[in-house]
Amino acid sequence: MQIDLRTVSIQPQRNAFDHLVRRFGDKPASRYQEGSYDIQAAENLHYRPTWDPDQQLYDAGITRIVMRDWYALKDPRQFYYSTYTLTRARQQDTTEANFAFVESRGLADRLAPELREAVLRLLVPLRHAAWGANQNNTFVCGYGFGTAFTQPCMYHAMDNLGIAQYLSRLGMMLGDVDALDAGKAAWLDGPAWQPLRRYVEDCMVVRDPFELFVAQNAALDGLLYPLVYARIVDGELSARGASAVAMLTQFMAEWFDETRKWVDAVLKAAAAESDHNREVLQGWMAHWNDRAAAALVPVVELVLGADADEAVAAQIAAFKARIHKTEISF
Repeated sequence: MQIDLRTVSIQPQRNAFDHLVRRFGDKPASRYQEGSYDIQAAENLHYRPTWDPDQQLYDAGITRIVMRDWYALKDPRQFYYSTYTLTRARQQDTTEANFAFVESRGLADRLAPELREAVLRLLVPLRHAAWGANQNNTFVCGYGFGTAFTQPCMYHAMDNLGIAQYLSRLGMMLGDVDALDAGKAAWLDGPAWQPLRRYVEDCMVVRDPFELFVAQNAALDGLLYPLVYARIVDGELSARGASAVAMLTQFMAEWFDETRKWVDAVLKAAAAESDHNREVLQGWMAHWNDRAAAALVPVVELVLGADADEAVAAQIAAFKARIHKTEISF
Protein backbone atom coordinates (compact mmCIF):
# COMPACT_ATOMS: atom_id res chain seq x y z
CA MET A 1 0.00 0.00 0.00
CA GLN A 2 1.38 3.40 -0.95
CA ILE A 3 0.64 6.57 1.01
CA ASP A 4 1.28 9.95 -0.58
CA LEU A 5 1.78 12.88 1.79
CA ARG A 6 1.21 16.39 0.67
CA THR A 7 0.93 19.81 2.29
CA VAL A 8 -2.38 21.61 2.06
CA SER A 9 -2.45 25.33 2.78
CA ILE A 10 -5.68 26.42 4.40
CA GLN A 11 -6.40 30.12 4.24
CA PRO A 12 -8.34 31.46 7.23
CA GLN A 13 -11.62 33.12 6.39
CA ARG A 14 -10.70 36.06 8.64
CA ASN A 15 -7.42 37.31 10.05
CA ALA A 16 -8.67 38.78 13.32
CA PHE A 17 -11.74 39.82 15.25
CA ASP A 18 -13.67 42.71 13.76
CA HIS A 19 -12.75 45.18 16.51
CA LEU A 20 -9.05 44.42 15.99
CA VAL A 21 -9.40 44.77 12.22
CA ARG A 22 -10.95 48.20 12.73
CA ARG A 23 -8.06 49.25 14.94
CA PHE A 24 -5.03 47.56 13.36
CA GLY A 25 -6.14 46.63 9.86
CA ASP A 26 -7.01 43.31 8.25
CA LYS A 27 -4.03 41.29 9.45
CA PRO A 28 -3.37 38.65 12.09
CA ALA A 29 -3.41 40.06 15.62
CA SER A 30 -0.98 39.23 18.41
CA ARG A 31 -2.13 37.51 21.57
CA TYR A 32 -1.48 40.72 23.49
CA GLN A 33 -3.79 42.64 21.15
CA GLU A 34 -6.50 39.98 21.43
CA GLY A 35 -6.32 40.04 25.23
CA SER A 36 -6.05 43.78 25.74
CA TYR A 37 -7.69 45.98 23.10
CA ASP A 38 -11.29 47.17 22.90
CA ILE A 39 -12.68 44.74 25.45
CA GLN A 40 -13.58 47.31 28.11
CA ALA A 41 -17.27 47.09 28.98
CA ALA A 42 -18.73 50.43 27.85
CA GLU A 43 -22.34 49.79 26.79
CA ASN A 44 -25.44 48.15 28.19
CA LEU A 45 -24.25 48.41 31.79
CA HIS A 46 -27.88 48.17 32.98
CA TYR A 47 -27.56 50.08 36.25
CA ARG A 48 -25.55 52.74 38.03
CA PRO A 49 -23.63 51.92 41.20
CA THR A 50 -25.83 52.31 44.26
CA TRP A 51 -22.87 53.78 46.18
CA ASP A 52 -22.42 56.54 43.57
CA PRO A 53 -25.43 56.90 41.25
CA ASP A 54 -23.86 59.88 39.46
CA GLN A 55 -21.33 57.65 37.70
CA GLN A 56 -21.54 54.73 35.33
CA LEU A 57 -20.38 51.31 36.43
CA TYR A 58 -17.30 51.82 34.25
CA ASP A 59 -16.81 55.54 33.82
CA ALA A 60 -13.87 57.32 32.21
CA GLY A 61 -15.11 60.54 33.81
CA ILE A 62 -14.03 59.49 37.30
CA THR A 63 -10.52 60.76 36.64
CA ARG A 64 -9.35 64.24 35.68
CA ILE A 65 -7.18 62.71 32.95
CA VAL A 66 -8.92 62.86 29.58
CA MET A 67 -7.96 60.46 26.78
CA ARG A 68 -9.44 60.22 23.30
CA ASP A 69 -8.32 56.59 23.27
CA TRP A 70 -7.61 54.91 26.60
CA TYR A 71 -5.89 52.10 24.74
CA ALA A 72 -3.03 54.49 24.00
CA LEU A 73 -1.86 53.61 27.53
CA LYS A 74 -0.42 50.31 26.37
CA ASP A 75 2.05 48.15 28.24
CA PRO A 76 5.47 48.09 26.51
CA ARG A 77 6.05 44.64 28.05
CA GLN A 78 2.93 43.44 26.22
CA PHE A 79 1.84 41.40 29.21
CA TYR A 80 -1.35 39.44 28.97
CA TYR A 81 -2.20 36.56 31.31
CA SER A 82 0.02 33.94 29.70
CA THR A 83 3.16 36.04 29.23
CA TYR A 84 2.77 37.59 32.68
CA THR A 85 2.43 34.29 34.51
CA LEU A 86 5.28 32.67 32.57
CA THR A 87 7.58 35.60 33.34
CA ARG A 88 6.74 35.62 37.04
CA ALA A 89 7.02 31.82 37.24
CA ARG A 90 10.61 32.00 35.99
CA GLN A 91 11.39 34.75 38.48
CA GLN A 92 9.78 32.77 41.28
CA ASP A 93 11.98 29.80 40.45
CA THR A 94 15.03 32.03 40.83
CA THR A 95 13.77 33.48 44.11
CA GLU A 96 12.98 30.04 45.53
CA ALA A 97 16.49 28.92 44.59
CA ASN A 98 17.93 31.96 46.37
CA PHE A 99 15.96 31.24 49.54
CA ALA A 100 17.01 27.59 49.41
CA PHE A 101 20.66 28.54 48.91
CA VAL A 102 20.70 30.97 51.83
CA GLU A 103 18.93 28.50 54.10
CA SER A 104 20.97 25.41 53.13
CA ARG A 105 24.29 27.22 53.62
CA GLY A 106 23.24 28.79 56.89
CA LEU A 107 24.03 32.26 55.55
CA ALA A 108 21.29 33.89 57.58
CA ASP A 109 22.77 32.50 60.80
CA ARG A 110 26.12 34.11 59.99
CA LEU A 111 24.76 37.65 60.05
CA ALA A 112 26.07 39.74 62.91
CA PRO A 113 23.32 40.42 65.49
CA GLU A 114 23.33 44.18 64.90
CA LEU A 115 23.17 43.64 61.14
CA ARG A 116 20.31 41.16 61.47
CA GLU A 117 18.44 43.65 63.63
CA ALA A 118 18.96 46.41 61.05
CA VAL A 119 17.59 44.20 58.27
CA LEU A 120 14.51 43.21 60.26
CA ARG A 121 13.90 46.76 61.43
CA LEU A 122 13.94 48.05 57.85
CA LEU A 123 12.39 45.32 55.70
CA VAL A 124 9.71 43.54 57.71
CA PRO A 125 7.41 46.56 58.20
CA LEU A 126 7.57 47.17 54.46
CA ARG A 127 5.39 44.10 53.92
CA HIS A 128 2.49 46.24 55.13
CA ALA A 129 3.39 48.96 52.62
CA ALA A 130 3.44 46.31 49.88
CA TRP A 131 0.00 45.11 50.94
CA GLY A 132 -1.22 48.72 50.71
CA ALA A 133 0.19 48.88 47.18
CA ASN A 134 -1.75 45.71 46.38
CA GLN A 135 -4.99 47.36 47.54
CA ASN A 136 -4.28 50.59 45.67
CA ASN A 137 -3.53 48.89 42.37
CA THR A 138 -6.62 46.74 42.76
CA PHE A 139 -8.64 49.96 43.07
CA VAL A 140 -7.04 51.39 39.92
CA CYS A 141 -7.92 48.19 38.08
CA GLY A 142 -11.50 48.30 39.34
CA TYR A 143 -12.20 51.97 38.60
CA GLY A 144 -9.81 52.78 35.77
CA PHE A 145 -10.88 52.65 32.13
CA GLY A 146 -9.43 50.70 29.24
CA THR A 147 -8.08 47.18 29.58
CA ALA A 148 -4.64 48.17 28.30
CA PHE A 149 -4.36 50.39 31.39
CA THR A 150 -6.25 48.41 34.03
CA GLN A 151 -4.97 44.92 33.23
CA PRO A 152 -1.32 45.65 34.15
CA CYS A 153 -2.54 47.29 37.36
CA MET A 154 -3.99 43.98 38.50
CA TYR A 155 -0.72 42.24 37.66
CA HIS A 156 1.03 44.98 39.63
CA ALA A 157 -1.31 44.38 42.55
CA MET A 158 -0.50 40.68 42.63
CA ASP A 159 3.21 41.44 42.34
CA ASN A 160 2.98 43.58 45.45
CA LEU A 161 1.19 40.80 47.27
CA GLY A 162 4.06 38.49 46.31
CA ILE A 163 6.58 41.04 47.58
CA ALA A 164 4.75 41.22 50.90
CA GLN A 165 4.97 37.42 51.13
CA TYR A 166 8.68 37.41 50.30
CA LEU A 167 9.31 39.98 53.03
CA SER A 168 7.32 37.85 55.45
CA ARG A 169 9.47 34.81 54.57
CA LEU A 170 12.60 36.88 55.04
CA GLY A 171 11.37 37.93 58.48
CA MET A 172 10.59 34.33 59.40
CA MET A 173 14.03 33.20 58.24
CA LEU A 174 15.91 35.87 60.20
CA GLY A 175 13.71 36.26 63.25
CA ASP A 176 10.82 33.78 63.30
CA VAL A 177 7.26 34.85 64.18
CA ASP A 178 8.51 37.40 66.68
CA ALA A 179 10.03 39.40 63.82
CA LEU A 180 6.65 39.61 62.08
CA ASP A 181 4.96 40.75 65.29
CA ALA A 182 7.66 43.36 65.85
CA GLY A 183 7.30 44.57 62.26
CA LYS A 184 3.55 44.95 62.66
CA ALA A 185 4.00 46.82 65.93
CA ALA A 186 6.50 49.15 64.26
CA TRP A 187 4.13 49.79 61.36
CA LEU A 188 1.26 50.58 63.71
CA ASP A 189 3.07 52.54 66.43
CA GLY A 190 6.73 53.14 65.53
CA PRO A 191 7.42 56.87 65.05
CA ALA A 192 9.65 56.27 62.04
CA TRP A 193 6.88 54.47 60.16
CA GLN A 194 3.90 56.72 60.80
CA PRO A 195 4.51 59.17 57.90
CA LEU A 196 4.76 56.28 55.43
CA ARG A 197 1.77 54.54 56.96
CA ARG A 198 -0.25 57.74 56.65
CA TYR A 199 0.84 58.09 53.03
CA VAL A 200 -0.30 54.56 52.18
CA GLU A 201 -3.60 54.91 54.01
CA ASP A 202 -4.32 58.33 52.49
CA CYS A 203 -3.82 56.75 49.07
CA MET A 204 -6.52 54.24 49.93
CA VAL A 205 -9.15 56.99 49.93
CA VAL A 206 -8.07 58.69 46.69
CA ARG A 207 -11.04 58.40 44.35
CA ASP A 208 -9.30 59.34 41.09
CA PRO A 209 -7.74 56.11 39.78
CA PHE A 210 -5.11 57.90 37.71
CA GLU A 211 -4.05 60.10 40.60
CA LEU A 212 -3.73 56.95 42.69
CA PHE A 213 -1.59 55.43 39.93
CA VAL A 214 0.72 58.45 40.17
CA ALA A 215 0.78 58.47 43.98
CA GLN A 216 1.50 54.75 44.39
CA ASN A 217 3.30 53.47 41.32
CA ALA A 218 5.23 56.58 40.34
CA ALA A 219 5.86 58.82 43.36
CA LEU A 220 6.14 56.33 46.21
CA ASP A 221 7.60 53.30 44.44
CA GLY A 222 9.89 55.58 42.42
CA LEU A 223 11.65 56.59 45.63
CA LEU A 224 11.13 53.60 47.92
CA TYR A 225 12.56 50.82 45.75
CA PRO A 226 15.80 52.55 44.68
CA LEU A 227 16.40 53.79 48.23
CA VAL A 228 15.62 50.58 50.10
CA TYR A 229 16.70 47.83 47.73
CA ALA A 230 19.44 49.52 45.70
CA ARG A 231 20.95 52.14 48.02
CA ILE A 232 20.52 50.35 51.35
CA VAL A 233 20.26 46.58 50.76
CA ASP A 234 22.50 46.18 47.70
CA GLY A 235 24.81 48.98 48.80
CA GLU A 236 25.07 49.70 52.51
CA LEU A 237 24.01 46.38 54.03
CA SER A 238 25.83 44.19 51.50
CA ALA A 239 29.04 46.10 52.14
CA ARG A 240 28.61 45.37 55.85
CA GLY A 241 28.23 41.63 55.25
CA ALA A 242 24.53 41.14 54.40
CA SER A 243 24.93 39.98 50.80
CA ALA A 244 22.60 37.09 51.64
CA VAL A 245 19.81 39.63 52.17
CA ALA A 246 20.49 41.04 48.71
CA MET A 247 19.89 37.54 47.33
CA LEU A 248 16.59 37.28 49.19
CA THR A 249 15.43 40.64 47.81
CA GLN A 250 16.71 40.17 44.26
CA PHE A 251 13.16 39.94 42.93
CA MET A 252 12.24 43.40 44.27
CA ALA A 253 15.18 45.11 42.60
CA GLU A 254 14.63 43.39 39.23
CA TRP A 255 10.86 43.86 39.42
CA PHE A 256 11.19 47.60 39.90
CA ASP A 257 13.55 47.95 36.94
CA GLU A 258 11.00 46.13 34.78
CA THR A 259 7.80 47.77 35.97
CA ARG A 260 9.04 51.36 35.88
CA LYS A 261 9.24 51.06 32.09
CA TRP A 262 5.50 50.42 32.08
CA VAL A 263 4.80 53.26 34.53
CA ASP A 264 6.86 55.69 32.46
CA ALA A 265 5.14 54.63 29.22
CA VAL A 266 1.71 55.27 30.74
CA LEU A 267 2.72 58.69 32.07
CA LYS A 268 4.33 59.69 28.77
CA ALA A 269 1.28 58.71 26.73
CA ALA A 270 -1.12 60.52 29.07
CA ALA A 271 1.02 63.68 29.16
CA ALA A 272 1.37 63.73 25.38
CA GLU A 273 -2.41 63.65 24.96
CA SER A 274 -2.99 67.29 25.93
CA ASP A 275 -1.68 70.29 27.85
CA HIS A 276 -4.52 69.73 30.32
CA ASN A 277 -3.30 66.23 31.13
CA ARG A 278 0.28 67.41 31.47
CA GLU A 279 -0.68 70.16 33.92
CA VAL A 280 -2.76 67.77 36.01
CA LEU A 281 0.03 65.20 36.10
CA GLN A 282 2.62 67.82 37.05
CA GLY A 283 0.46 68.95 39.97
CA TRP A 284 -0.10 65.41 41.19
CA MET A 285 3.55 64.49 40.80
CA ALA A 286 4.78 67.52 42.73
CA HIS A 287 2.31 66.93 45.58
CA TRP A 288 2.86 63.21 46.00
CA ASN A 289 6.61 63.32 45.44
CA ASP A 290 7.02 65.82 48.28
CA ARG A 291 4.91 63.66 50.57
CA ALA A 292 6.69 60.43 49.60
CA ALA A 293 10.11 61.97 50.20
CA ALA A 294 9.10 63.27 53.62
CA ALA A 295 7.60 59.89 54.55
CA LEU A 296 10.73 57.95 53.56
CA VAL A 297 13.33 60.07 55.34
CA PRO A 298 12.69 58.58 58.83
CA VAL A 299 12.59 55.07 57.33
CA VAL A 300 15.96 55.53 55.62
CA GLU A 301 17.34 56.98 58.86
CA LEU A 302 16.82 53.60 60.52
CA VAL A 303 19.89 52.34 58.63
CA LEU A 304 21.72 55.34 57.20
CA GLY A 305 21.31 57.66 60.16
CA ALA A 306 22.59 61.17 59.42
CA ASP A 307 23.19 60.26 55.76
CA ALA A 308 19.46 59.74 55.14
CA ASP A 309 18.75 63.30 53.98
CA GLU A 310 21.53 63.16 51.42
CA ALA A 311 20.42 59.75 50.13
CA VAL A 312 16.80 60.85 49.76
CA ALA A 313 17.80 64.12 48.07
CA ALA A 314 19.96 62.24 45.56
CA GLN A 315 17.11 59.86 44.75
CA ILE A 316 14.65 62.76 44.34
CA ALA A 317 17.00 64.27 41.75
CA ALA A 318 17.27 60.93 39.95
CA PHE A 319 13.49 60.49 40.04
CA LYS A 320 12.86 63.96 38.61
CA ALA A 321 15.33 63.26 35.81
CA ARG A 322 13.50 60.01 35.08
CA ILE A 323 10.04 61.62 35.04
CA HIS A 324 11.30 64.55 32.94
CA LYS A 325 11.76 62.07 30.08
CA THR A 326 7.99 61.56 30.10
CA GLU A 327 7.56 65.31 29.43
CA ILE A 328 6.34 65.92 32.99
CA SER A 329 8.27 68.54 34.94
CA PHE A 330 7.76 69.37 38.60
